[in-house]
Amino acid sequence: MSSNLVTVSIDAIKIGQPLPFAIKGSDGTLLAQKGFVIESKAELQDMVGRGFTLYIDLADSEAYHRAYVGKLHSVVREEKSLGHIAGTQISRDDLDANRIDLVEGPPDWLDLQTQANNILRDISSPQFLRRLDRLQSQLRQHTQRNPDGALFALFHLSASELHLYSATHAMLVSTMCGLATRDVLNWPPAQEQTLCRAALTMNISMTDLQDRLALQLEPPNPEQRVQIDQHAARSVQLLEQVGITDNGWLEAIRDHHTVPAGALAGKTEGQRMARMIQRADMFAARLAPRASRVPTSPAAAMQASYFDENRQVDEAGAALIKAVGIYSPGSFVRLNTNEVAVVIRRGANTTTPRVAVVINREGIPTVEPTIRDTSQREYRIVASVPHRDVKVQLNLQRMLALTATPSSDRVG
Repeated sequence: MSSNLVTVSIDAIKIGQPLPFAIKGSDGTLLAQKGFVIESKAELQDMVGRGFTLYIDLADSEAYHRAYVGKLHSVVREEKSLGHIAGTQISRDDLDANRIDLVEGPPDWLDLQTQANNILRDISSPQFLRRLDRLQSQLRQHTQRNPDGALFALFHLSASELHLYSATHAMLVSTMCGLATRDVLNWPPAQEQTLCRAALTMNISMTDLQDRLALQLEPPNPEQRVQIDQHAARSVQLLEQVGITDNGWLEAIRDHHTVPAGALAGKTEGQRMARMIQRADMFAARLAPRASRVPTSPAAAMQASYFDENRQVDEAGAALIKAVGIYSPGSFVRLNTNEVAVVIRRGANTTTPRVAVVINREGIPTVEPTIRDTSQREYRIVASVPHRDVKVQLNLQRMLALTATPSSDRVG
């Protein structure tokens, strides 16, 4: 394979839009020229064949240009020799750290999930911090543009699959913490950013173990238990080794399982962040399935997060519930009409979200989802429904479109 080629996901290619770059095979063969319009996923798969990998040429990509200019500026600032500057090359890490999204439009949550997994498994990369910051920036952007869509995607991915659990869980906890501190607690942006970084890296020393435990039927063995017990301290150690010196970030990770209950105002900055992470971690983990156990109901997960160890209202937990809702986007509920619906948008208060009916009152999956406003008495929520009990395969992209759609009685 030519060293000038980099992979591009099929999911990154926008159907029905002119290609912003030429697509090539692994041997450099041109498969589709820049500007070509691929009309359907089926056409794309037929063109390249199932199981094949698609590539773009570095020299043709805007990401390459940005990475090259950025590195060139860097060597100029370092006053390198003209010969060194002329010989400047761009590595794959440089490209990954500086790349922009190849397509416009809604976020590709599966790609973000993969990005997070790669970052958390490659802390030794010299681009680690830049890649982490880019991921955190993308999560913040998407959450600001469509918070319901971000929550829906991450809760759905967390509840519907066991693979890449650690990365998905980290993104969900980071997103929940960001929403709560920005929209409810009004923390300064710099503190919010540090908190979200800490949430993404809280389990970085046990990413692989977390993924294996999600698929493991038996309880953790003694060796795994030691790793679990030591993961917070070990994560801090790994971050310090790659140059992280932010005391708040490191303290938040070190204490995220041990910070005591009590008012946030009485804690250090790092402990306040640790408490936010602890409550969000608890909430998200209880909702996620494992091979060895079923998830708890949203109501039970909410209660565990909302009340502290002394059965008092927890300030951090209450902020999270207010930001996310008792019935979070992506969760299933039963309505007074006996319909089963998935929550698509938070409502005026934490108990009255907008939902899309996926199973009608006769127990039959709907062809077209019907939007219900649960603040209306007729459509009030009467119970949470476990994800495992809903035998309907949701189209994530279609449902995400509903999270951003103005309310209507019917969606096609």
